[in-house]
Amino acid sequence: MREKIYSLFSNPSEMTWEQILLNLCMAALLGGLIYLSYAISHRGTIYSKKFNASLVALTVLTGTVMTVIGNNIALSLGMVGALSIVRFRTAIKDSRDTVYIFWTIIAGICCGVGDYVVASIGSGVTFLILLILGCIKNDNRMLLIIRGERSRQDAIQAGVFKFFDHKAILRVRNTSETNVEFIYEITQKMLNNAEKSGRTICDEIYALGGIEYVNVVMQNDEVSN
Repeated sequence: MREKIYSLFSNPSEMTWEQILLNLCMAALLGGLIYLSYAISHRGTIYSKKFNASLVALTVLTGTVMTVIGNNIALSLGMVGALSIVRFRTAIKDSRDTVYIFWTIIAGICCGVGDYVVASIGSGVTFLILLILGCIKNDNRMLLIIRGERSRQDAIQAGVFKFFDHKAILRVRNTSETNVEFIYEITQKMLNNAEKSGRTICDEIYALGGIEYVNVVMQNDEVSN
């Protein structure tokens, strides 16, 4: 029995159905770990269950491909050529999603060639790293957009600089015969610190009078008015 188990976890030149099944089961198990890691460490506003589920499937598929290739160099070259014609056009907005995709591919490769120890240790360390670093948030850049009467432009500029203690950066000023629009660059930290007094930037600007709208736009597609 011990020899049987050892033979399954070794890397034989000819794959048996037990070895194939073990490769795919290990890939699915590690894919489940990746699924759990993504669900726990995700900090964005939009969590995609479909993308997370596709990570598990990608791990198993990569393991399947590597099981087919094995030690056959000619087959591996042919497989690379066949897969090279596939082009992916899905836009990845979060750089961490790319890390998870590479994680699934690497885990699948390790399981496909029978290196379960490397796959398990590497996945465990990666899981801990992403779990810890997933708590880190970016100091997201934001755009403060203000539109009002042109006669109030001096008051608007003075109000913004006072509210943010002269740290807001003026990026754009658009003017027409009757209206003016300002676009300032700020950070989430600046906004939180300025609003500790209880008054928001919207309250401060609208109190000046002659204001058409005040928008706060974040780079990660989050918008608040």
